[in-house]
Order: sequence, then C-alpha cells, then structure tokens
Amino acid sequence: MTVTDRTLDIAPYIDHALLDPTATLEQLNTLCAQADQLGFPAVCVYPSAVKTATSLLHGKKTAVCAVIGFPAGATTSAVKLYEALEARENGAKELDVVINLGWLKSGQTEQFYRDLAQICDESGLLVKAILEMGKLTHTEKRIAAEICLDAGASFLKTSTGWFGGATIEDVKLLKEISKGRVGIKASGGIRNVEDAIALVEAGATRLGTSWGVELVKQQRGAGIESRE
Repeated sequence: MTVTDRTLDIAPYIDHALLDPTATLEQLNTLCAQADQLGFPAVCVYPSAVKTATSLLHGKKTAVCAVIGFPAGATTSAVKLYEALEARENGAKELDVVINLGWLKSGQTEQFYRDLAQICDESGLLVKAILEMGKLTHTEKRIAAEICLDAGASFLKTSTGWFGGATIEDVKLLKEISKGRVGIKASGGIRNVEDAIALVEAGATRLGTSWGVELVKQQRGAGIESRE
C-alpha cells in the first residue's frame, strides 16, 4: 500500500480525543456519539469527564481512555496513581500516561520506572506511555521506550500533541524498539487521511486525534458530520 492508497479503513485506528480544557458537556456528548457511530476504538478525555463518557458509551464497543498527568507528566507519582485508580473506578478501560521527562533527562531512571510501573501494576488497565518524542534526543527516546516496556506499558505513544506531533521517523523507531511486543500510538498533528495512513504504514496501531471525524469524512466522502 502507498501513502495515497485510501483502501485502509482509518476508523478502527482512531482514539477520538477531546482534550481542550474548555470542552463542554455538549461537546463530550457529540464526541461519544461520533465514536460510537464511526466505530472508533476509544474516546480520550480528561479524568473529570470519564464518568459521563462511561455512561454515554455504556453497552457500546468504544472504550473510555483517561489521560493521566496530562500534559506535562510532572505531578507526583502518588497523584498520578490516584488519578489513574479514580479513572478506573469511574469506568475508564484505558489510560494515556505522560512520563516524567525531567526525571528521564536527569538520569533518575529508577524513579522514572516506578512512576509508570505502579500505574501499570495497580490499575490493571491498558496503559499507553506518552513519551513526548519531540522533547527527547535519539538516545533518550530509546532509553524511555525501553524503560516503559519494562514497566509494563501496553502501548508506546509518540506525544501529547501539545509540544509537537507524530512523525514517521518516530513511529518507525518505536516499532523497531518494541519489536511487536506492544502497540504504538501516533498522536499530534494528524489532520489529513494521507498522513494518517502513512503513520499506520510506518507501524502505528492507534492514532490519537481530535480530527477523527474529518479523517473519516475525507476517506468516505460526504454524509458524516464534520468536526466543529
């Protein structure tokens, strides 16, 4: 398949995100309805929206994913763990956890490991470790990915989207490092179907974006409600 080949169905890859801090209940209702209609695997929301999203998607195939330590990853480990466990209690099935970049860059690898490992161990949920690749050197990317794998992450995620987006090169690097052991989530700046397909071809198994409806519309044509 080439980048311009649109035969691959993008919808089953999309984590439909609503991470605007000003998002309203009406927008959350729309997000969940769109995800259900289009067959997206998950909606990605702040912890405060998890309980409502869980209610809206009760009995549906779309999972609720909560972001933890978002977007900086610099809250304490205890706070992150509490946030993760509360999200689970409120119905989250997946967690997107921002790693502590300061600890990584300072060489505090044991703290860095424990910060994520305790969430993986105690939550029992599917955990996606957000590496924020745009802030890391090539060596740091490798170290971070290996530690996250050791900590029990189910996915390696390229970025939050707040400090740069997903790149083909980073997805390929994560695919090389993980060797198929975990999923790879590309996130940030995915706004057209060609880029989305290219990231999947590079190795992404999930795509984090708030433009999911628009991507499907580009692929399938008219008749689908556009993103506001």
